[in-house]
Amino acid sequence: MRKYLLPKEGSFYKANLHCHTTVSDGCMSPEETKNIFKGKGYSVVAFTDHEVLVPHSELADEEFLPLNGYEMEVNEQNEKAFRFKKTCHMCLIALEPDNLKQVCYHRSKYMGENSINYRDKIQYDKFEPDYTREHTHGCINDMMKKGRENGFFVTYNHPTWSLENYNDYMGYNHMNAMEVFNNECENIGYCEYNEKEYDDMLKGGKRIYCIATDDCHRPETCGGGFTMIKAEKLEYRAITNALVAGNFYASQGPLVYDLWFEDGKIHIDCSDAASITLHTSSRRAKMIQANEGEFVNTADFDIVSEDGYVRITVTDSNGKHANTNAYFTDELF
Repeated sequence: MRKYLLPKEGSFYKANLHCHTTVSDGCMSPEETKNIFKGKGYSVVAFTDHEVLVPHSELADEEFLPLNGYEMEVNEQNEKAFRFKKTCHMCLIALEPDNLKQVCYHRSKYMGENSINYRDKIQYDKFEPDYTREHTHGCINDMMKKGRENGFFVTYNHPTWSLENYNDYMGYNHMNAMEVFNNECENIGYCEYNEKEYDDMLKGGKRIYCIATDDCHRPETCGGGFTMIKAEKLEYRAITNALVAGNFYASQGPLVYDLWFEDGKIHIDCSDAASITLHTSSRRAKMIQANEGEFVNTADFDIVSEDGYVRITVTDSNGKHANTNAYFTDELF
């Protein structure tokens, strides 16, 4: 029986799940941000300003959906200048439109940039003590766990810019997804195509998704990384349901049209590609390459249960990638 890994029904909605505005340290107002992304074909933007969850429901229309969220950071506690410190950044995207209460809140710490001017708009549990952060696995896991328990979709962001390595991210256990690509960091000069880091986590037993984001602070970094979400309709809960279910893929440009599993094979249809590559948890992979001057638009790969997980990368002639989520063979067979 055919199992659709991206739903057969519904529509694809282009989304940016990580962005900053003048509410924190971005250059564009929320309205300007909407106009730029909408002009680039986006239907969904998660507004994730630093340390402050400010809803922008007034920006919603029939073709555009704002999601509520915020980004938290946890820095090393030492005397080094910030550029030498490790930091862990995570975005929390509310699954319900009326879930506006921040978790892990501190009444006097962690807020900076322009976000401090929005402190009076923050909702939090006033009976909870101030949450003090430490750059440790225990603290970061607790923050991610609290985010998920309190109705947020939690993403782990830009490990390269954050100076985090294998020993750091392999100890984080409660994220929903990680950024396989961050366009802002890539355009600053960091290698923020994190395909290897995603495989590290998958091989280490984490069953997580991957997203591509713009993390936009500037107009010139809008539109380079996006997540294509397949959902029944452009409504808040339909979109966040699709996020939780993993009904999306990450991209820098190439598009995936169909993805299914049937009779021991995984099948993909996509836009014009120079190559389509199958990745697994073991030393077994396969690449289908286009002949010179031609493209490939479809591929079928044999899958065996010993593969552990499978995922596919589509690469276009400009070297831009689309990355599917990982699918685990114990759920496929």
